[in-house]
Amino acid sequence: MSKRKKNENITVYEEAPPIMQGIVQTLESNYMPYAMSVIVSRAIPEIDGFKPAHRKLLYTMYKMGLLTGNRMKSADVVGTTMRLNPHGEGAIYETLVRLTRGNESLLHPFIDSKGNFGKSYSRDMAYAASRYTEVKLSTICNEIFKDIDKNTVSFVDNYNGAMQEPVLLPSTFANVLVTPNVGIAVGMASNICSFNLIEVCEAVVELIKTGHVQKPLVPDFSTGAELLYNADEMAKINETGRGSFKMRSVWNFDTKNNCIEVTQIPYTTTIEAIIDKIHALVKSGKMRDITDVRDETDLKGLKIAIDIKKSSDPEQLMQRLFAATPLMDSFSCNFNLLIDGRPATLGVKDILTHWIDFRKNCILGRLNFDLEKNKEKLHLLEGLAKILLDIDKAIAIIRGSKRERDVIPNLCAGFEIDKVQAEYIAEIRLRNLNQEYLLKRVGEKDALNKEIEKTIDILGDHAKVLNIISSEQKEIIKKHGIERKTVIVEAAPLDIKPQVFVENYPVVLYLTQENYFKKIHTTPLRSNPTIYVKEDDHIIQQIPAQNTDDVLFFSNKHNVYKAKAHELEDNRPSQLGTYLNNILPCDDDEKIIFVASTADYSGHLFFAFQNGKAAMVTLASYATQTNRKKLINAYSDKSPLVCIEFLSEHQDFLVTAKDPKKGEKSFVFSTELLPIYSAKNAGGVQFVKLGKTTIDYQLSVINSDITNIENLRADKLPASGFLTAQNEDAQLRIE
Repeated sequence: MSKRKKNENITVYEEAPPIMQGIVQTLESNYMPYAMSVIVSRAIPEIDGFKPAHRKLLYTMYKMGLLTGNRMKSADVVGTTMRLNPHGEGAIYETLVRLTRGNESLLHPFIDSKGNFGKSYSRDMAYAASRYTEVKLSTICNEIFKDIDKNTVSFVDNYNGAMQEPVLLPSTFANVLVTPNVGIAVGMASNICSFNLIEVCEAVVELIKTGHVQKPLVPDFSTGAELLYNADEMAKINETGRGSFKMRSVWNFDTKNNCIEVTQIPYTTTIEAIIDKIHALVKSGKMRDITDVRDETDLKGLKIAIDIKKSSDPEQLMQRLFAATPLMDSFSCNFNLLIDGRPATLGVKDILTHWIDFRKNCILGRLNFDLEKNKEKLHLLEGLAKILLDIDKAIAIIRGSKRERDVIPNLCAGFEIDKVQAEYIAEIRLRNLNQEYLLKRVGEKDALNKEIEKTIDILGDHAKVLNIISSEQKEIIKKHGIERKTVIVEAAPLDIKPQVFVENYPVVLYLTQENYFKKIHTTPLRSNPTIYVKEDDHIIQQIPAQNTDDVLFFSNKHNVYKAKAHELEDNRPSQLGTYLNNILPCDDDEKIIFVASTADYSGHLFFAFQNGKAAMVTLASYATQTNRKKLINAYSDKSPLVCIEFLSEHQDFLVTAKDPKKGEKSFVFSTELLPIYSAKNAGGVQFVKLGKTTIDYQLSVINSDITNIENLRADKLPASGFLTAQNEDAQLRIE
């Protein structure tokens, strides 16, 4: 806003024109710096295996003397870390918790902890406040900080320039593959699984020796469990850094208590997630074999107890649980890390190659540091050797100097040494000006010369530097190597269709006149066989079925709706059931007139129409490759429907036709006389002769216990039937 003076008493303010900026410029100036900061300085790990938050925390603890000292309150560590990491105390403490032994997130925890730090495999087991817990660095941090003060890594100023912090930590092992890391940045993410320390160190040695890693590395996790090994997928992960593998819980069966005990779970899930999913399955009726599930985790370790019925097969039940719950879960790999400040997705060999280069630079930095220190020390000893020739002269020069500032120049002139050597000689205590001390110090020259020559030789030989890395790996295996916790199962995960895991039990399906539907387990029907329906409603169809069957609902609009029996709600005999228009995509005026149930789509559907035609359609015509819920043209619409029946085998039908002039006619025919159609909407063939005066006819299935049917049997179709009044001897009698 600018101002313009109008007169001496009034100042008028004018609105400045708005500053217009394009979206591209806005993103470049505002969003891109934020995105780069998240990628480079927060979410993606670097070649040392740490994110900045981890590195700042561990280095703070190192500077606090917690590598060798006693434990200290976590609150003190968190507060001191804020000198390097200006985030909130909560964020820093969460970072600390994950690195502790008590949390059990890592195969090799970096922090030796005392107190409650929660568990990585529990969602609800909260860690205690920082004022209650105590921490120090674990022994493996000796390898993380080895020679950090010998120019092995670069240092930069912290956020306010008050102190310096390392850019990377000079880890002597490939921590980037030993410690799991998950990070979500802007436009990219990282998900690195952990590998066994022994196997990683052996792979480094093999890569240095042969230039290859013959055997793929297989992940190993702190929570154990079983890894379902797939050779092709594991090779892909090792080669590209991308892919996934499945992990399965470890369990045993307690025969005494008839209980399944889960003692190890996949790294990617939690106890609560598993129990919640099992509860949901039991509540929905899909896991009727389970009577109770509870968390029995204690100081001895993780345990999920699943009580089952005595008649249940624990092996089959666990297979179903593996398919339906996080008891078997996948880990998706994305080995994305920063290499020289740039994100890159690399395979195991490439990661190890970059780490070897990084470690080689660390060793070269240390060797150069030691070389300079040894040269400086040798230079001092060479000056000391010169005064050894005449100690009395040196004492006389010092005593003869009138002023303190003349001591150094006089020594330089008297023995032909430089200022640095003279300063060193002048600082020797009087008690050490004896021949024994001086000879002992001068005798160190030979050892220093040999050390310098050895260092120079190593610096000039690339192979010897790599041999040092190999030697370090072998030493680390001896000191810190542990056996695998995750068991490799040489088998692919079972590819079992979902319906195999649906609990199967006998049910009875009911359809009422008012379009209500019930699915009732046969068990409650034994104690309460009375089926309740709405007032003025009645059951028009009752069929036995299995919970794994497909159910076909035929409507009066020539549609069929398909559903899985296990997806339909279980009802009690006292319930009214489910109104079908609420669960099927029917029109408001559409009504279900027939229900069929099938497990394999075998058998046929018999359709009879008002025009006297009948069609036998194979039930396989209604099977679909995809999970379609609605099929149109489910049966012929050329004439109104008289009857639908599901036939597993050929049946006899009784046909009764009404003729007001001649009277009632009847005949019996077998469906063997009808052709089989594969088209759902087949019009059929004529099976009953309808005269000009015939009004309608009815059909009914003849059971095997009906007698005297041969007197009314038709040998061919169409048939007109026999007059019932003239054939009293041929009338059917149900016994």
